[in-house]
Amino acid sequence: MELIPHNINVDFVGKRLFFVLMSAGINLLSIILLLTWGFNYGVDFAGGTVVEARFQQPTTPEAIDQAVKTLALEDLSIQDLGRDNTTYLLRFKQGEQNVDIANTAVRTALATAFKETVEILRVEAVGAKVSGRLRQQGFLAVTFATLFMGLYITFRFEWRFGVGAVIALLHDVLVVTGVLILTQTPFDLTVLAAMLTVVGFSVHDTIIVSDRVRENLRKIRRTNLSEVINRSINETLSRTIITSGTALMVLIALYVIGGHVIRPFALTMIVGFITGTYSSIYIAAPVVLYFEQSLTSQRKVA
Repeated sequence: MELIPHNINVDFVGKRLFFVLMSAGINLLSIILLLTWGFNYGVDFAGGTVVEARFQQPTTPEAIDQAVKTLALEDLSIQDLGRDNTTYLLRFKQGEQNVDIANTAVRTALATAFKETVEILRVEAVGAKVSGRLRQQGFLAVTFATLFMGLYITFRFEWRFGVGAVIALLHDVLVVTGVLILTQTPFDLTVLAAMLTVVGFSVHDTIIVSDRVRENLRKIRRTNLSEVINRSINETLSRTIITSGTALMVLIALYVIGGHVIRPFALTMIVGFITGTYSSIYIAAPVVLYFEQSLTSQRKVA
């Protein structure tokens, strides 16, 4: 049984201009959002304290804010984490208090105001210096991962494939960045780990297509590169859909039923896997073809 017939012939290369322009527009929008709006940094990168509290009865963010008002918590934000209005996330700058004092103070204030026992599910705290260093190292990790992946493909195949892979990786990172900013998903260490995983997955998919292109170039010497690339993409299409599809089913399940803690990680992976598959076909391959056509034109002029 075949998921996709082996002799399918979809003209991916012929539609490359539309998709390249669309991707350029999305990337430009992501850059604008990054410069103007920015990430919703989690406690790992912004510093401060996060307290997750569960109440016995439904309540509102306004009531919680009123309950802890006397504590003068700096930059306090309150987020509803459930559909039943009983679980909330309080994020604030720690100030001069240590974690234990902040935890006890918040618990006491909430219990006193609501006349009930408040269950503190988790408390996380990161200092300003540590968070700044984590943020810097995180962005460096994504940058170096992208560059070294491109260098690997350059030495493993050809320089034009390496350039195509780097551009595809930058495209994927920018698309994921845009989605995270638009949804204001908390950007923490788990999301950073997901982005690094997306970089690896995108390169893996690009390598599969590149390897088939190189193989077909050896077998079909009289066919131009655009036809070879198109044929190679079609030949690996079934494998791509099966690999990405099975991974996406797991990630969607994690996003839907995995809970709010794992949801940012799952969302990043879902968007990254989709755009990673897309970029291998409509970004990396057109870049390789563009360089080949440019070199051919220069040879004719010479």
